[in-house]
Amino acid sequence: MIKSGEPRSLGVPPSEARLRFGTEPQEFGGGPRRRLLMVDDEPAFELSFYCGTCPLLFRRLETAREKLSLESMQERLTGALGDPDDGGVIDAFGALLPEGEYLPLLLSVEPRLIIPGKEGDYFSGEQVTTWGVDQFWGLPEYPHTPYYRTFETAVDADAHLYEFVVPMVPPTWNERERVEEYIALMERAMVPTAVAISTLDVCQPALGLGDDPSVHWGLTHFLLDGHHKLEAAATTGRPVRLLCLLALGESLAGPDDLARLPALRAQARSARATGT
Repeated sequence: MIKSGEPRSLGVPPSEARLRFGTEPQEFGGGPRRRLLMVDDEPAFELSFYCGTCPLLFRRLETAREKLSLESMQERLTGALGDPDDGGVIDAFGALLPEGEYLPLLLSVEPRLIIPGKEGDYFSGEQVTTWGVDQFWGLPEYPHTPYYRTFETAVDADAHLYEFVVPMVPPTWNERERVEEYIALMERAMVPTAVAISTLDVCQPALGLGDDPSVHWGLTHFLLDGHHKLEAAATTGRPVRLLCLLALGESLAGPDDLARLPALRAQARSARATGT
């Protein structure tokens, strides 16, 4: 299930936003400026480099310690939203974000919890198949956080869409009682709703470093609300609704790629066939 709203202007001046995108210099050698997701003016995640040829990245940083749930929305989000604009949720969470254009998407996801380096890890699996390991470290990229995989599908013969849901803090920080409450609700067929700010990064390797030099479309949802819900859904194998606010101006994707996303996300799930 996918429902897409129209792009809309949301947010507050960046100086007033709890969450914003930014850059800062690399710590050593004056290298490329890092692209960052900031929470309360602290760097929370390092994101894919602007070049578009580097591997997809979301890497949790040491200062990522805050969630952005809204108490006023908790009752409304206990059940499934039927439409992106239901209940004023977009405007409520929009007040946490910097001014910009956002595309609301309401998705149904069945999350699978991934531990970096373990089975199903994109960074040590599909990414290595395309880019090989990091040329300096001789290792795959490491996101420094568990995350959820939810969907993937073919864009065309030479490109593939990969979708991720990234918690602001690790699932080990979740309150066990709240996770159990959502597990009980889901076992009674309740479908709760989570909220995320999202980016679409289109990354293409410049050199044939790996066995499958394809274009990776990375749709990454950073959770604003729903940490306990996602863990409960992954535990029970049940779906949740995910209201994502796709940051159009902060994605590493062109207007045509962004316009294709709702239709791609509505396709059937399919894994990348590499022929290797």
